Amino acid sequence: MKYRGIIACILMPVILILSSCSVSKTAKNETVPSPSPKPSGQIYLYGEEHGVDKILEKEFEIWSRYYHEEGMRHLFVELPYYAAEFLNIWMKENNDDILDQLFKDWEGTSVCKTSVKDFYKKIKSECPETVFHGTDVGHQYKTTGIRYLRYLEENGLQDTEKYTLTVEAIKQGKYYYENEDIKYREDKMVENFIREFEKLGGESIMGIYGSAHTDINGIAVGTDSVPCMANQLEKRYGDALHTEDLSWMAKDIEPLRKEIITVNGKDYEASYFGRKEITWSDKYIQREFWRLENAYDDFKNMKKTGDILPYDNYPMLIEEGQVFVIDYTRKDGSVERKYYRSDGYIWNNRPSTEEFVIPQRFKVNFN
Repeated sequence: MKYRGIIACILMPVILILSSCSVSKTAKNETVPSPSPKPSGQIYLYGEEHGVDKILEKEFEIWSRYYHEEGMRHLFVELPYYAAEFLNIWMKENNDDILDQLFKDWEGTSVCKTSVKDFYKKIKSECPETVFHGTDVGHQYKTTGIRYLRYLEENGLQDTEKYTLTVEAIKQGKYYYENEDIKYREDKMVENFIREFEKLGGESIMGIYGSAHTDINGIAVGTDSVPCMANQLEKRYGDALHTEDLSWMAKDIEPLRKEIITVNGKDYEASYFGRKEITWSDKYIQREFWRLENAYDDFKNMKKTGDILPYDNYPMLIEEGQVFVIDYTRKDGSVERKYYRSDGYIWNNRPSTEEFVIPQRFKVNFN
């Protein structure tokens, strides 16, 4: 017994070594490939300004390419879970009743436009296997959300994940609107995105969101330090996350008209880009924008006030080395004129113009 134990101790490592060699030899002789881990899916996010025709056209072009050339099927959108689920039902219907009802729910929002409806119809027509994933909090929870719950109940689907996620999305919407908590919304968009993406088992996806959510280095609008959705996702997925901002296309516009603005006896051609309402201000109701052409050298050394206006506040594209005139209309009807220049200043990761002081008011002549 004693010798058998010794022999066994000697032979066991030998057997293990031979066994290991045998496996390696078999693999080598039969050229059986080693199993490789399943590649993780890629995430392609595109930032938009909602409801802009040429951006929608570009987004469809991109999605169509991913769909037909790359075999993608999953499109993530800035909608609540239940709105995307309604779109998935509509994709299989032979009429547009569901889509029409969704747009009725969206009335008054930036996406309630014919061009947006046509975007979805084109996807249904040319990319019919598209699956929508809504990852926003529960907007329209009193209409779309309740109606989808009723649909699930009528079809005996109360004990399903769809029902649970719908209830959760409605709760998220209620909390967000009751508390106006921007951080809560951004964090929930991340949480919902991760849930939808990771249950796909490694498939690649495309996502369409407002550009405020898709900047890898971005901060949530309305906050000083809350990382936006893409910023948070990048920390989890790293190089698998790809983003592109398409919102600039909305600002790639020609001036509405040309004018002459005279400053200290010198005439400047001024390009007028229209007016924008200021709904968030308790002081102003709107502002109008001009760009003074070839004026930067004359104003580049004038004292700045410290007032910052990021590029994304302008209706047009901004380049470094430009000068702008902005008329702010107060709530009492009076107008306050301000002057800004683009020196290449970055504020909170956002390219920004800065206000400067000139010795006297502009005299404006209209041709």
